[in-house]
Amino acid sequence: MPAITSIGQLRGLYNEPGERALKKQLARLDRHCRSYIALSPYVVLCTADAAGNLDASPRGGSPGFCKVADDHTLLMPDRPGNNRLDSFSNIIATGRIGLLFFVPGVDEMLRVNGTAELRTDEGLCAQCVEQGKAPRVVVAVTVREAYLHCAKAIMRAGLWKAEAQVPRSVLPTMGEMIRDQSGGATAVEPQEVMVARYREQLY
Repeated sequence: MPAITSIGQLRGLYNEPGERALKKQLARLDRHCRSYIALSPYVVLCTADAAGNLDASPRGGSPGFCKVADDHTLLMPDRPGNNRLDSFSNIIATGRIGLLFFVPGVDEMLRVNGTAELRTDEGLCAQCVEQGKAPRVVVAVTVREAYLHCAKAIMRAGLWKAEAQVPRSVLPTMGEMIRDQSGGATAVEPQEVMVARYREQLY
């Protein structure tokens, strides 16, 4: 089957987007976007480096951990991770960013695209204190596009349904999978030990 190589070919397979789908895109955060962000404990952070290599990284915290500074500015605190700094390196390289916000139990999502910079200002970090701890870095996002994403993907996935959840035991432990992928020969950390260690390092 031939590959699609032009916008014309692609458009020939789909209807034109409706007026509502086009008009819902805003250049700022309105009250509905603000409300969604205030309820969201989870966001996927998307970035790209100068060569176009892409990265998507999950970020989480208490609902509203990302702060709306004004209609055009979002503040996302950094929290302890694996120290690879892939997303932050990409932000330094290109300054481009995409965010996908989720609210548990709500099928619609919020998409935000724009530019970003890494800040260490004491005042900005103080706005993002959680569990009594300020982040060492805040991602300051300048919003260029914001729009609510329709519910179809999450409805298809049944993501919030209890029956969609699978027991953790259907997969090997994280330690076992990383050992197999990296070829390591060290002892595998039990899953419950890893989870306990992570809980002590969340903030």
